[in-house]
Amino acid sequence: MSIFKEKKGFFGNLGARIHDTIFAKMEVDENVMDELEEILITSDIGMETTMKIMDKIRDKIATDYIVKPENVRKALSNIIMECVDKGDRQLLSDKSPLVILMIGINGGGKTTTIGKLAYRLKGQGKSVMLAAADTFRAAASEQLSIWGERNGIPVIKHQEGADPSAVIFDAIQSAKARHTDVLICDTAGRLQNKKNLMNELEKMNKVIGREWPEADRETLLILDATTGKNAISQAQEFGNVADITGIVITKLDGTAKGGIAITIADEFDMPVKFIGTGEGLEDLEAFDPAEFIGGLFDE
Repeated sequence: MSIFKEKKGFFGNLGARIHDTIFAKMEVDENVMDELEEILITSDIGMETTMKIMDKIRDKIATDYIVKPENVRKALSNIIMECVDKGDRQLLSDKSPLVILMIGINGGGKTTTIGKLAYRLKGQGKSVMLAAADTFRAAASEQLSIWGERNGIPVIKHQEGADPSAVIFDAIQSAKARHTDVLICDTAGRLQNKKNLMNELEKMNKVIGREWPEADRETLLILDATTGKNAISQAQEFGNVADITGIVITKLDGTAKGGIAITIADEFDMPVKFIGTGEGLEDLEAFDPAEFIGGLFDE
């Protein structure tokens, strides 16, 4: 069974609310359309994406003369699927070596996600190393070390306040010496000074390019689903300073409304690659658009 069907809390009853609204009447009229619009907006789907969905469903209803609730429901499902499915469903580069930069605000689940991702990759038979390059947050390296110990994975770290790029440099040397497949780098999680963050990320990428040119790269943005529309603004801000290759949405474990996945994929053209569904090592799921929409509409 799909993880999305097992945990209806992903959507904050979004699917049930859509179902109840559509099937409340024998025919779908403009009042129903207004209710659907409100449901989408209050489920953390951004205004731009909501308007796009509503314009398309209205056009579809008018063009195909749709009046039956079940047909409206199916059309809406297909339209939302178009917003979410961006075609490229490769989770991560399958090349080795691979360097993954993890970015996102503090408190969003970045370190926990690193631990889960390391566990997942190790389970696939890959050798993994962690780099504690978030050197300005107190206890960040210690938290990462705990995840390293739980996974049996080495962690390269420096003292608090050290140059993050120096940590990356040392981690690359160690990873090369051990013929490591994947190096996952924790990075600074602050947006207060975007120029400093941009410079820091640029410096890290230069070190990677110079010291390990053969390594492929991914930059994953971690977004906390429970922050709703704040996560959308974070995607905008981080997208301005980093070349993001994918999104990980965390804390989709019952309290989030789920609409953020639709908005991020649609408005920012960023593929959602993973979702965090709990605190355990195995609670990191590959994001599948078909399963997501199937769970949403109980298909």
